[in-house]
Amino acid sequence: MAQQNTFSFRVRYSETDQMGVVYHGNYAQYLEMGRVEWLRSMGFSYKKMENDGIMLPVISLKMDFKKSATYDDLITVTTSLTKLPMVRIEFDYEIRNEEGELLITANTVLAFIDMKTKRPTKCPASILDHLQL
Repeated sequence: MAQQNTFSFRVRYSETDQMGVVYHGNYAQYLEMGRVEWLRSMGFSYKKMENDGIMLPVISLKMDFKKSATYDDLITVTTSLTKLPMVRIEFDYEIRNEEGELLITANTVLAFIDMKTKRPTKCPASILDHLQL
């Protein structure tokens, strides 16, 4: 049941160090962009979820670096959901350069949290229903 989304963008100068290499901390932002685009591709948004009282903090982040991205590279983030979410939602990622070379693999786990109670809650039914189609 792989639900997947892919999007591309160019590395900005401000994301690199003096050698023109992407600073490793920026990859976490790229993963977040992947999650946002994954949700958007399914007709959902973080903003609407938050307006509905649900937040999704990251509770686990793992990245394996293979090769560096550099300034002005066109990179592609592929975000995959590999199982139905319950209270947690887990994503796998690949980031590749324009030549298709693998730059990083990553995994994040996020928890659905009720903003009023600050307690874990089940995945919203609207998302689950869409994923089970």
